[in-house]
Amino acid sequence: MMSALSKDKLFPAMKKRGSMCSPNNHEFRQKEGHWRVKNSVCTVSHSDEPSHHDESSGLQVRMENTYQLGPTKPFPVATVNRILEDVLTTYLQEAKYDPEFCRQMTKTISEVIKTQVKQLMIPRYKLIVTVYIGQRDDQSIVIGSRCLWNPKSDTVSSYTFKNPTLFALANVYAVYFE
Repeated sequence: MMSALSKDKLFPAMKKRGSMCSPNNHEFRQKEGHWRVKNSVCTVSHSDEPSHHDESSGLQVRMENTYQLGPTKPFPVATVNRILEDVLTTYLQEAKYDPEFCRQMTKTISEVIKTQVKQLMIPRYKLIVTVYIGQRDDQSIVIGSRCLWNPKSDTVSSYTFKNPTLFALANVYAVYFE
């Protein structure tokens, strides 16, 4: 008979996994000096094809590099400017300045702009949308931004909206993702 210590030394990996085929399983029987498995089934599943990919498994498909260093078509600044103008005018044309209302509208407008620009299906661009809303009360404001980017492929679209009680500035930064 083989002792428990000998079994552990012989089959250390199987013991750690708790496999159906491990010697600690009660279905192992010793017969004539050889270890045999009675009514045991061990299976291993593996699929190399993406068509067998189970959505719930959490596996991600890695794409190979394209080595494309620049965009195939330029970012449509004029189209995005029209989107900015339409959204700001639609949401703020009749609005009166209220700090809580403007705080909520800043979030809403930035999400609407981001959604509409994404619908243009511009490949390989990361988008950053910022919206500022402030009160018009005979004061001035200067808003500046600095970015480190490639001027050949990265760009910004901007639109300023004003009504009698408030102003709004919306920016969409488009950074090419290599």
